[in-house]
Amino acid sequence: MNQPMHGDQTQPGRIGAAHAPAPRVETLGLIAGNRNLPLVLAREARALGVKRLVAVAFEGETEPTLAELVDEIVWVKVGQLNRMISAFTERGVRQCVMAGQIAPRNLYEVRPDLRALGVLLRLREKNAHTIFSAVAEELRKDGVELVEATPWLRRLMPPAGFHLGPNLSAQQRDDVAFGLRIAREIARLDIGQTVVVKDGAVLAVEAFEGTDRCLARGGELAGPDGGAVAVKLAKPDHDMRFDIPCLGPQTLETCAAARIAVLAVEAGRALLLEQDACAALARRHNIALTFLGKGDWFNE
Repeated sequence: MNQPMHGDQTQPGRIGAAHAPAPRVETLGLIAGNRNLPLVLAREARALGVKRLVAVAFEGETEPTLAELVDEIVWVKVGQLNRMISAFTERGVRQCVMAGQIAPRNLYEVRPDLRALGVLLRLREKNAHTIFSAVAEELRKDGVELVEATPWLRRLMPPAGFHLGPNLSAQQRDDVAFGLRIAREIARLDIGQTVVVKDGAVLAVEAFEGTDRCLARGGELAGPDGGAVAVKLAKPDHDMRFDIPCLGPQTLETCAAARIAVLAVEAGRALLLEQDACAALARRHNIALTFLGKGDWFNE
């Protein structure tokens, strides 16, 4: 059973509530980025009835252990768009998902093949959303549909009111409400998804560097006593095919190192990986991790 938003959770409840069943897919392609999410997706999809998994993995990015969880894996370099698409079409894959990220620097250090070069030349704006939208269109041209991975991951998406760690103080509640207003604006402007605030002041705004470095910078600016509040949410029109906000032990470790006291996240639009480990870290480092819904106190 999920815990109240402001209650200290000494024994974490399980995230997985009743969800709509995942679609019946015999074969699923997986475009696998870095960290653990591709491995989690592979396990969850298999448990939910996907019989055949075909992964495209990126050299220097994807965890090699993914090979143990899928039926076939094809290794490519970032930018080899035609080879990536061919890996699916040659194996009869008609639906695929993206899981994991590509390090931001690699989007600029990429050596595109001719097909990828043509895509990039047609784009007026080159950010993650426009690039991946164009990739999805190239997949569609060859008969492969890029779909959301969320149907296979809903068990790991906490609902509103899910909470780990200590109660929020009145000042922290105010900072969450303030940070949420700022986070909504930077998300709307497609700048980033995370802000760090303290006592009504903005300390850090996520941009190209990513969430972890934003948290570290905000924590440093909070001073030796720490106590900053971080708020993370998705864009209003966030395309979950390309990027599912994701939290895990590494996020909590980053918060601990930066002395972040509260991490508030939008419920229903983010994944929490390794929940037991996160609960232990929240207790050990006295960090509040809370998932906020539209009807909660911060919207009052």
